[in-house]
Amino acid sequence: MKVPVAVDGRQLVLTNLDKVLYPEAGFTKAEVIDYYSRIAPVMLPHLRGRPLTVKRYPNGVGGQFFFEKNAPRHTPSWVRRVTLPVPGSTKDRESIDFAIIDDLPTLVYYANLAALEIHVPMWRVSAEGTALPPDILVFDLDPGPPATIVECCRVAALLRDALAADGHDSHPKTSGNKGMQLHVPWPDGERGTTAYAKELAQRLDAEHALVTSVMTKRLRPGKVFIDWSQNNPAKTTVAAYSLRANPRPTVSTPLSWDEVEECESPDQLVFTGPDVLARVAEVGDLFP
Repeated sequence: MKVPVAVDGRQLVLTNLDKVLYPEAGFTKAEVIDYYSRIAPVMLPHLRGRPLTVKRYPNGVGGQFFFEKNAPRHTPSWVRRVTLPVPGSTKDRESIDFAIIDDLPTLVYYANLAALEIHVPMWRVSAEGTALPPDILVFDLDPGPPATIVECCRVAALLRDALAADGHDSHPKTSGNKGMQLHVPWPDGERGTTAYAKELAQRLDAEHALVTSVMTKRLRPGKVFIDWSQNNPAKTTVAAYSLRANPRPTVSTPLSWDEVEECESPDQLVFTGPDVLARVAEVGDLFP
């Protein structure tokens, strides 16, 4: 079934709206599109100008998925695209034609493609399509079982204090999976994000038994891995307010520092799409 709709002056055709994409929750494609349409006012500012990588699940979270960076040929002409070099591409490409979600029609277009997860880099492009320096530094906090997001919250607080001592604000969000991320606004002219992030992660590793800055799996049980390498310009991180491909439609959700400090159980920081819509209606956007 195809349903033609107008979204902010753009004509789209929505398809398979009754297809269940999250079987455990009975969450349909129509509900995915509805979520992204309603979260757009707070989500779009975090996407604008950032080259897009999506994870598409045409048959739902239990089926096969694929990453998509290159905008497909059928992408509407009104979707903003930029062609950027990708040295070292695993697909031997010299450049990629990236899409950018700058507006609601583009967000709805990708939701209709079952692009459940939206990932972006820590840098934007200029109006002319040139890559700009990073404007965000990110730490990805990954708990090694039996550690959980509760331990991630403890490490996030350590990072917050260390960053504050260096003159930086930081803003936490859940990953929508088992961990969380810390975003740090990064002013022009500051030193490179990767070098600083690595140095700070190693410093906390040396000072706290709960922390590891090393990716080696055997060193991570019971610890929180501070992944500083996400600041590599070639990498992306799940966007704030993106759905995740879990049995339930969980969301990468911005948090307050009070919520981080008060977390005593992993269940406290699990939010689904409907939860996040209600949450934003109450507290607004907690992300910078």
